[in-house]
Amino acid sequence: MAVIAATSQTGSGAREVTVTTLGASDTLVYNQNKSATLVLNNVTAGPLTPLIDGAGSTDVIIKGIGTIDTSVGYLMPSIAAGATFSVPLDTIAEFLKGVVTVTGGDAIEAQILEY
Repeated sequence: MAVIAATSQTGSGAREVTVTTLGASDTLVYNQNKSATLVLNNVTAGPLTPLIDGAGSTDVIIKGIGTIDTSVGYLMPSIAAGATFSVPLDTIAEFLKGVVTVTGGDAIEAQILEY
């Protein structure tokens, strides 16, 4: 189990980005005080569908929509071999409560960029 490390994007100039190769189950730290983007690059030979699941996520009431069960986690779209997807973590914050695990992405290269 690896921890997907964040790379700070504040300040000026170039910096090396930390890349984590995912296993069967990995974790990430969501810092709600920073804007962050999770980047997933599928370097495998087949499609993968990662699930991002916070252990403390529960039902959320959204005006005009109703109750959403975030305890089941956020299922990424299927990422084809050779494709790269990103998700701004603030847009799925309700799914990121407590310890956050990422499953279903075995061998994907992951990066978190924090701003």
